[in-house]
Amino acid sequence: MIDLDNLLTKCEKTVDFAAEQLRNLVEAHPDYFPMYTQNGKWMHGGEAWTNWCEGFLGGQLWLVYQATGDEYFREKAEHYSRLLEHRKTDLNVHDLGFLFLSTWKRWYDLTGEEDKNAVVIEAGQTLAKRFKEKGEYLRSFVSDESLFIDIMMNVPIIFYAAQETDDEELWETAYRHCLTTRRYLVRGDGSTSHEGIFDLETGEFLRQTTHQGWRDDSSWARGLGWSLYGFGTVYGLTGDARFLKTSQDNAWFYMENTPAHGVPPNDWMERGAQNPHESSAAAISASGLIQLSQLVGDPTLGKQYHDYALQIVDTLTEPEFVGNGDEGWEGVLKQGMYHERLGLGVNESVMWGDYFFLEAVCKVLGVE
Repeated sequence: MIDLDNLLTKCEKTVDFAAEQLRNLVEAHPDYFPMYTQNGKWMHGGEAWTNWCEGFLGGQLWLVYQATGDEYFREKAEHYSRLLEHRKTDLNVHDLGFLFLSTWKRWYDLTGEEDKNAVVIEAGQTLAKRFKEKGEYLRSFVSDESLFIDIMMNVPIIFYAAQETDDEELWETAYRHCLTTRRYLVRGDGSTSHEGIFDLETGEFLRQTTHQGWRDDSSWARGLGWSLYGFGTVYGLTGDARFLKTSQDNAWFYMENTPAHGVPPNDWMERGAQNPHESSAAAISASGLIQLSQLVGDPTLGKQYHDYALQIVDTLTEPEFVGNGDEGWEGVLKQGMYHERLGLGVNESVMWGDYFFLEAVCKVLGVE
């Protein structure tokens, strides 16, 4: 049983610690967008693989402003959001939702200023240009024949742009992508594949693969978190019960295959895993489970999802996972994972882990 008063106290302390870490980061390394730490330090020359997470710094600044009302963080949030504006026409990544929903959409929600909304809409329209008619999916940054589960967290920006502009074709593009992802990347037991490969000539689905999981037929934990959260979000946008079921299937797989503390390994099926925890997958899933608890119509199910999310957050706010007990540690959430196979950001802080951890903490506190 979770001690809720103790959890709320830990969450408040986490917001304070995140504010301190973010202030230190933006003052020590102005206009720098880190991805993962090395030995707890953000500034290093490690490989990036792709530019997909620049929105999470601005997103954290917006969250801290929302939680504290400190104008310092609003000023910095606006600044780091502006630094991303040119990416609204970036055709090279599938991650424009990550970049703009966490920054410019939060800015627009706060102010209602149409110029802020216009940036979000254009980013959604840009992302839709990645759609492959043969196969009916948004291609990943890797290649034309590649579909990533991660894109489920980005496709909501297309739905949003379609909704705001009353563009039925744009809406249909996003819808078809979700149906394709559900059919080919989500398995019957609720587990997920990282990537699907299609025949470009015919659009035929060929096989499931992975870049960051243990092997092609296993389940990479962060990918399942993207799916759980993403399908819940698109259910909220579309009302299509198939998407709610998919999110719930993902949730049950997560809950049934993860240790009682709520933090999974990098891949549930990896034998003899040397790294027992992937905290960023846990943070994403906690936030997605809180959302899911509010989407289901069954109060009993909703409570199960919410209680499990609280268990995850309770674990992540302990000293084992929060960096305030490690002198010189520059991130917030420890034991995250970027790319285990490539040895990048293993057992470190990762920027998306910090963002979704802070988002989940703010949801527990009722300020998100």
